[in-house]
Amino acid sequence: MPTHEVFNQPPPLEGYDALQHDHALVEGLVRHNAEWAMSRVRDVGLLMTGEAMAWGFQANRFGPELRTFDRFGHRIDEVEFHPAWHRLMESSVAHGLHALPWQNERPGAHVARVAMGYLMTQAESGHGCPITMTFASVPALRAQPEVAEEWVPRFTSSVYDPRCIPASQKKGALCGMAMTEKQGGSDVRANTTQARPLGSATGAGAEYAIVGHKWFCSAPMCDAFLTLAHTERGLSCFLLPRWRPDGTRNAFHIQRLKDKLGDRSNASSEVEFTGAWARMIGEEGRGVKTIIEMVSHTRLDCVMGSAGIMRHAVAQATHHAEHRSAFGKKLTDQPLMLNVLADLAIEQEAATMLLLRLAQAYDDGVKNPEQRAFARIATAIAKYWVCKRTPHVLSEALECHGGSGYVEESVLPRLYRQAPLNSIWEGSGNVMCLDVLRAMGREPDSVPALFAELALARGADRHLDGYIERLTRDLSDLSDIETRGRALVERLALALQASLVVRYGQPAMVEAFVRSRIQGEHGAVFGTLPVGVDCRGIVDRARPRVG
Repeated sequence: MPTHEVFNQPPPLEGYDALQHDHALVEGLVRHNAEWAMSRVRDVGLLMTGEAMAWGFQANRFGPELRTFDRFGHRIDEVEFHPAWHRLMESSVAHGLHALPWQNERPGAHVARVAMGYLMTQAESGHGCPITMTFASVPALRAQPEVAEEWVPRFTSSVYDPRCIPASQKKGALCGMAMTEKQGGSDVRANTTQARPLGSATGAGAEYAIVGHKWFCSAPMCDAFLTLAHTERGLSCFLLPRWRPDGTRNAFHIQRLKDKLGDRSNASSEVEFTGAWARMIGEEGRGVKTIIEMVSHTRLDCVMGSAGIMRHAVAQATHHAEHRSAFGKKLTDQPLMLNVLADLAIEQEAATMLLLRLAQAYDDGVKNPEQRAFARIATAIAKYWVCKRTPHVLSEALECHGGSGYVEESVLPRLYRQAPLNSIWEGSGNVMCLDVLRAMGREPDSVPALFAELALARGADRHLDGYIERLTRDLSDLSDIETRGRALVERLALALQASLVVRYGQPAMVEAFVRSRIQGEHGAVFGTLPVGVDCRGIVDRARPRVG
């Protein structure tokens, strides 16, 4: 229009090398034995800042739709997606986000995979759900070798095949999960779904008919699902495919798709099993034990997704502030804004450090029992803390933009709606804290493994040394420990993050993190870093460059 010209607006944050400008990610790949995957990770980063970002907007604007019947009245229970969804899925599968450690079992494979997922989730988080579940299904399926022999090659294929046909006729398959029921939520032992044997054989590997409901079935368009149902010996784990072995549709009925706060590109559903054919995975009556391997890997991806969302929010906020002026100065020249941005940046970088160290423990845990024990307790700690912090980071990053951050075109509203999900999915905050306490009580190797990790930072900072000593004393006090669970797990998380920061962080970040998070020179909100911290240096390190 002739009445005004547009100025004082930042250029679009797109088309840049997301890996190159994420120093914490680059350094972590080298540090944790994944330098060999650098070019592969860079390709995903370039995709994220290019085509994938547009696909993310489209997949969320045009969400999935349920087709219960075909035009002739046959029950089909299929979900239709916008082409953008399929492009996202195709790209992630081709890059191995669903299977890299199973395709290429070498040091750093888990680290490389979470690095790619951390980047891809910044473009669109919802499609990560079936990607994660397919990845996490493999360790659970290995409890039943003959089933794994049939299904793992399908789940680790680099070909995305969205057709709703029997998996035996497809070039690649995906796995979903159906655990939660109305009356139970996180308490899966309250489930009422029943399984009865279809023949004389019972137990591991046998065929069963499943009858019951699931209040949340994630990604119902997948080819098979891990689910829980009761047998005579208790809660057991099953693999339930969309199609029976004879090529007919299984008795798997989608009742409706959930209308969710976020994650709108992805289909989440309620389902009914009316005698659905399935095979038992693992020991009868030990379904929770069987499924726990899948749960552990999905929790790793909750940390990955949250850290990725944080990174995108910080990238957007620092980019905006560098190119936007108010009251006669750039926002990054305003001391209070600089404090906010630096505070967000150190939160994000500490989350990224913890994510990559955790992934290394999954790599090393294949041969090292101590690293396996560390991963067991550290996953729950990181899942609780990183996922809890993400909504606060998003809220503050959105506010850095003012009103322009509140409109959908800015991507921040979508990230903001997505931010609480990973704290809820695969165990809410209280469940995670109780899981940490459970590991401390029932898995005695986990606590020594955790403190062996913290000991690697001994002597690097006297304040951290004192913090860990006090934490050790507090953990020995078991009185009212459940009531104090969140406070203890928060301190464990901060100790873990600080141990990484003081060993590997830049001097400005080390000072800022220790003074604010360990010494307590910090308020209840972001932007309360103490005077003297090099906020400018921290923000410059976090800010992506365009052009």
